[in-house]
Amino acid sequence: MPLESPLPPLAERVAALNARFAHHSAHDILRAALNDPFVGRLAMVSSFGAESVALLHILSTIDRTVPVIFLDTEMLFHETLTYQQQVAQHLRLRDIRIIRPARGDIFRQDSDGLLHQSNPDACCTLRKTVPMANAIEQFDGWITGRKRFHGGARQSLPLFEVEGPRIKVNPLAHWARTDVSDYITNNRLPRHPLVAKGFGSVGCAPCTTRVTSVENPRAGRWRGQEKTECGIHFPNGQAVQT
Repeated sequence: MPLESPLPPLAERVAALNARFAHHSAHDILRAALNDPFVGRLAMVSSFGAESVALLHILSTIDRTVPVIFLDTEMLFHETLTYQQQVAQHLRLRDIRIIRPARGDIFRQDSDGLLHQSNPDACCTLRKTVPMANAIEQFDGWITGRKRFHGGARQSLPLFEVEGPRIKVNPLAHWARTDVSDYITNNRLPRHPLVAKGFGSVGCAPCTTRVTSVENPRAGRWRGQEKTECGIHFPNGQAVQT
């Protein structure tokens, strides 16, 4: 149903949402966001990685028809591709949208598939940032599974935030590492097969390593480099190429 009066500025809407849901559960936050005309039409973005199944399960209990965008960078582990199909079927998600980098862009910028070795920021821009930016253009906002315990730039992550002309919803921002593990266990959800092999966070195969039990889950991403983000959520230092 259309609103009878113009929407307030995006920053005001986000501030009001953060104040309203500061002490609510992830389920309540997600349900409200999906049904709030002040938020608009949302899609969930999921890597189908080590922790993704928790938020995907919450979504499945609310609305299985919400679009779920899965970015296949064409550098992912085979296990991730298989797991994506398994989880989507298990949760009966009805609108999985698999996106990939444009063929022409790959041919021009990374025809040998080795760009990640010489310029990982440029590789992420090519294979992640640009395809994702194109995929979310049709939506008013998007839902992510990011959490504060991941550290780095995520430590102060709000439940709702402004990104350009859109609202980004982070229902699990306040969850602890044990909350994720307990939720997956208690709901008997399938785990990413690489978790049992020591991967705390699963990204592209060339840039992801195992972590120890005392490391941050994302310590295995771009190990040995200053880089900690791919650029989808935070700038990676590489300008978007067109």
